[in-house]
Amino acid sequence: MLILLPPSETKTAPGSGEPVDPGSLAFAELTSAREQVRAELARTSARADALEALGVGERLRGEVERNTRLETEPAAPALSVYTGVLYDALDPAGLTAAQQEEAAASLVVVSALWGAVRPTDRIPAYRLSMGAQLPGLGKLAAHWKRHLPAVLEPAAEDGLVVDCRSAAYAAAWRAPRQRTVGVKVVREQAGTRTVVSHMAKHTRGLLARHLVERAAHGERPATPQELLAAAGERWHAELREPTARSAGELVLVLPGD
Repeated sequence: MLILLPPSETKTAPGSGEPVDPGSLAFAELTSAREQVRAELARTSARADALEALGVGERLRGEVERNTRLETEPAAPALSVYTGVLYDALDPAGLTAAQQEEAAASLVVVSALWGAVRPTDRIPAYRLSMGAQLPGLGKLAAHWKRHLPAVLEPAAEDGLVVDCRSAAYAAAWRAPRQRTVGVKVVREQAGTRTVVSHMAKHTRGLLARHLVERAAHGERPATPQELLAAAGERWHAELREPTARSAGELVLVLPGD
């Protein structure tokens, strides 16, 4: 089982620690592609129009300035750097030792800067979204689309892929359709279903946590139907089966207020 997560836009900058060691990160084959992005990000972030180029506002100027010195900034495990709604629900700090081991084996965060990282990879905080364009590289999703298949397809092996990414990050690597199930969250009230962005992130984090907890007890879903059954332990869940032409979709239905 491979669980794909998006990074968070908000990140907690480590207060101390050694800087990132690019050679120690998972998926070492991405080292050169990562350095291309880091170097272009540093150059872009040093420009007078850096905020506009990266599509962020004045309040994030400090984070953009940090982009110029990522090779010397303190680093920490990815799941302590990524914060926000999904990661609050995942609650990495609350995982037991067995659950942490399972998380390290099954979770992958797809990143605009790093391509893909495992939970224990030590990284600094940074500001960059997959929708950004960098000089010399163009759209980051297209850049990573050239590099991620070589590392993520072997990581997925022949198992089930649970895709909790947003559309921008999903564009960087399309997992094998017949073995992939995306996760959609809707709220149902008076027979009407609506998509709820905030609760969708939260619920995807809870689902990832639930799957990690089960896997720590040897209960890993190997098929879409087994994933449906696992999700059904916590939510009203529906499944559209994957095919050779399209990924499947797990719909988690939340009750109305």
